[in-house]
Amino acid sequence: MKTLSLLRTVVAALALAGLTAAAAELKTGDPAPDFKLQGSDGKTYSLADFKGKKAVVIAWFPKAFTGGCTAECKAMRADGAAIRKFDVAYFTASVDPVDGEKGNAAFAKSLDLDFPILSDPKKDTAKALGVLNEKGMSSRWTYYIGKDGKILHVDKAVKPATHAMDIAAKLKELGVAEKK
Repeated sequence: MKTLSLLRTVVAALALAGLTAAAAELKTGDPAPDFKLQGSDGKTYSLADFKGKKAVVIAWFPKAFTGGCTAECKAMRADGAAIRKFDVAYFTASVDPVDGEKGNAAFAKSLDLDFPILSDPKKDTAKALGVLNEKGMSSRWTYYIGKDGKILHVDKAVKPATHAMDIAAKLKELGVAEKK
């Protein structure tokens, strides 16, 4: 009986520790965790690929093929030129799989996107960033990461319809260099 009670206590403690770790949100100035995620374009992207070269923007959204996520991705396609003025790699991302009828590749194709959607179906990167919510989806947050790999800003008040223009304005405010 004591063994069973001890086992329950250990399991509960581990579960609580896991919840605490998942809830840890990164802040401005923190090093961004490296990631290696497959994009809707078939390529694999890693933060390390850009370190020392250019800033990175990752706009997380909750679920492919839903209203707000569709509006956000359409806005980023329509006004993407404003973002491309800057020396930045930019992506949207979710915990949806890449493949399948409801996957990010199908979602990107349905919207004729000119930027990749990153997929994190194992949710490791979402957890490391603190963007995974209690429903098991990513929150609609955008991470701005400097060339040095540190978080420049986290936008937790994303407006899907104006997101591309909002990203461009934030990149300017953060002093991210424009392309030459």
